[in-house]
Amino acid sequence: MNLLSPWRAGLAAALLLLASGLAAAQRAPIFVLNSLEADVSVIDAATWREVKRIPTGKEPHHLYMTPDEKSIIVANALADSLTFIDPRTAEVQKTIRGVVDPYHLRFSPDMKWLVTAGNRLHHVDVYKWDGKDLALAKRIPTGKTPSHIYIDTRSTVAYVTMQDSDELVAVDLARQEIRWRIKTGPMPADVFVTPDDKTALVGLTGSDSVEVFDVSGDAPRTVRKIKTGAGAHAFRGAGDQKHVYLSNRVANTISKIDVTTLQVVETYPAPGGPDCMEVLQGGRLLMVTSRWARKLTVIDTQTKQIVKQVKVGKSPHGVWTLDHAARF
Repeated sequence: MNLLSPWRAGLAAALLLLASGLAAAQRAPIFVLNSLEADVSVIDAATWREVKRIPTGKEPHHLYMTPDEKSIIVANALADSLTFIDPRTAEVQKTIRGVVDPYHLRFSPDMKWLVTAGNRLHHVDVYKWDGKDLALAKRIPTGKTPSHIYIDTRSTVAYVTMQDSDELVAVDLARQEIRWRIKTGPMPADVFVTPDDKTALVGLTGSDSVEVFDVSGDAPRTVRKIKTGAGAHAFRGAGDQKHVYLSNRVANTISKIDVTTLQVVETYPAPGGPDCMEVLQGGRLLMVTSRWARKLTVIDTQTKQIVKQVKVGKSPHGVWTLDHAARF
């Protein structure tokens, strides 16, 4: 018997644990937006503890990392402002005021356009961006209660859901005008467009399904509905270029959808009103804000078990980190 074998095995395990700990210590912070406390929780990825709060503006609803990953932007709807935060240091970079009712926001991939949804005021604003300042190109009246935005890979079209008039609208960014609109099921929320720009998925929060549209032609076409769970709401690509996650806020579950077959392939428990999601590097850990439980919930997608819950503020909404898996 080799007496050194157990010692070597123990040493190897210790070194692996040490390496894992060092990797965690080097991770960027995790940011969780607290809509009813007008701030952002900063979570240490090594200890899974909230280490500070960043004040924002009144009633922030969504946060978003810029395509160049230099800033996390918080949209403060009732403060008419945007807060820019450094995703590495968790320090405020700047605040831009005079952005009217920014409920949701998206930069075009080429970062020439910033689009905001005026949820209370029923309009979409298209801003030109020069890398430093915003200039309003056009305010576009839409349907009732514009909700979520997705911009195609070519930076030409912004897809926006209308929460209370049950529509999906396509906005031409160069012309700043509506290309088309199509009716959806009840209370459409988040929208996800496949990387080939051909298919749009819309979460129907007033239902239990995702509605699928063919957007590859001049006019959209309804394809089918995918039954997921009550309160189908927000999307996040799984990072494997094949699947997308969807939170079902009322059912307290998360669905994993194969975008090739348009079928649900996995379902995960997610208590407390699951909302926005983020996937850590490697793709195994899925983070979701538990809207009604004031927690960030971490799910192991291999075991389908909740492995961590972190207490944050009231009505946690968005979650982002620099150490994320690919967006699709």
